[in-house]
Amino acid sequence: LSGGGGFVPRAVPGGAAYVMYTSGSTGRPKGVVVPHQGVVNRLLWLQSVDPLAPHDRLLQKTPIGFDVSVPELFWPLITGATLVMARPDGHRDPAYLADVIRRERITSVHFVPSMLGAFLSEPAAAECTTLTRVFCSGEALPGELRDRFTDTLGIRLHNLYGPTEASIEVTHHQCGDERGPAPVPMGRPVWNTSVFVLDGGLRPVGVGVVGELYLAGVQLAYGYWGRAG
Repeated sequence: LSGGGGFVPRAVPGGAAYVMYTSGSTGRPKGVVVPHQGVVNRLLWLQSVDPLAPHDRLLQKTPIGFDVSVPELFWPLITGATLVMARPDGHRDPAYLADVIRRERITSVHFVPSMLGAFLSEPAAAECTTLTRVFCSGEALPGELRDRFTDTLGIRLHNLYGPTEASIEVTHHQCGDERGPAPVPMGRPVWNTSVFVLDGGLRPVGVGVVGELYLAGVQLAYGYWGRAG
């Protein structure tokens, strides 16, 4: 940049990595300020759970305005795997996704559960034999959908949960041999993250008791851009 005086911005763990806008429960867009340390923690944890290798090929299909695009973009880039970009709006077309997964020999892909259901309804989904892992987040994952996935593809299925305000996702469950209609669990916290279920007085509730979810750890955002408090 001309006139910059030789200044080069320096990324630090506590610095802002990006601002991602989310409407939350109010319907009014809010810019979530996510730190580098949260994104790095999330990516390194992910690599420890189901590592990508140089031969892997990940499909990037989530629009950049949604935080799932962050691991789609950067996970393959930090591990030496291949990043394959879907066409614009390709994430809405299950037939196209089945075709590009087969044609590009994709090994890793993310779906929101409703789109996973649409994808599995495509006859060509069963022919996506290069896939080795699928990640789901953004909605509750029904047990019936997990069972359809197992019957159709029979590969590793990861269920994740987390708000934009906590660096994409903070809990994880890898599906095993379980079957039945019960929703798939949210799972356990990722690295350097704590999850608490508390009552109105901020006291831990017992097993099976309804409470409110509280999150803590390095993945928490710094707040909303331009909003104090």
